[in-house]
Amino acid sequence: MQLFFQKDIQDGPIILAPEESKHLAKVLRKSVGDEVHLTDGLGNLFTCKITAISPKKTSLSIIEKEETPADHFHIHLAIAPTKNNDRIEWMLEKITEIGFHELSLLKTDHSERSFLKPERLEKKMISACKQSLKTRLPIINPLRTYAEFIKSTQGLDNQKFIAYVDKKNQDHLFNLAESKQSYLVLIGPEGDFSEEEIKMAFDNGFQACSLGHSRLRTETAGLAAVHSLSLKNF
Repeated sequence: MQLFFQKDIQDGPIILAPEESKHLAKVLRKSVGDEVHLTDGLGNLFTCKITAISPKKTSLSIIEKEETPADHFHIHLAIAPTKNNDRIEWMLEKITEIGFHELSLLKTDHSERSFLKPERLEKKMISACKQSLKTRLPIINPLRTYAEFIKSTQGLDNQKFIAYVDKKNQDHLFNLAESKQSYLVLIGPEGDFSEEEIKMAFDNGFQACSLGHSRLRTETAGLAAVHSLSLKNF
C-alpha cells in the first residue's frame, strides 16, 4: 500500500498538496479512477478515488474512512538537539518508523544547539509515517529550557526515566519499564547532563536507567530508548 498525507481532511472532495500530486502523477503515473490511501496524521485512513489529476493539482473523492486504533502506551522522548542538524533529523525519522508519540526539545547546560525548524522536523516525520504506513503523526513540542520542562512534569502519571553516563547504573530501561504505560525519557547532549540537572530530575521523580554498556551519541541514545520501550509493548 502507498500512503499519502494531507492535513485537515474534511467531508467532500480532497485537493491534494502539490508535492503529493506531483508524486501521484509523475512518479506513480496514477490515472482518474485509481484508488489511493490517505491519512491526516490523526489516526484516520481514507480510501479515495482520483477524480482529476495533474502534477500541480489532484482531486479525490472519499470512498471509505477508517480510524486506526491508538497504541495502548505512550512514548515521550525529551532530548537535547545535536550540534549537527542532520543527526537529530535522522533520529527523528527512525524513531517515527519504529513508533513513538511525542518529542520535547531541551536546552540544557551543555547544549550544542538552541534552534531548530519545527516545520522541517515535521516534514521528516510525515515522510517516515508514509514509509512505515503510520496514520498518527507524533507531537513535537517547542524547545524549552531543561528547568522549565522538568517543572512541567510534576504530577504527571508517567514512568519517568533519565539516561546519562553512569557506569554504576546497570538497570536497563527495558527491564525497568512496565508494559502498557506512559513513558517519559530524558536524553542529554553530547556533554551529558550536568550534576545539577541530574539532581533536579531525581528530585522530581525521575529514575536512572541504562541503555547498554556502550557510550552512545545523543541521537543513538534516543533511538535505543524508543526501541527498548517499543519492544516492551510488542
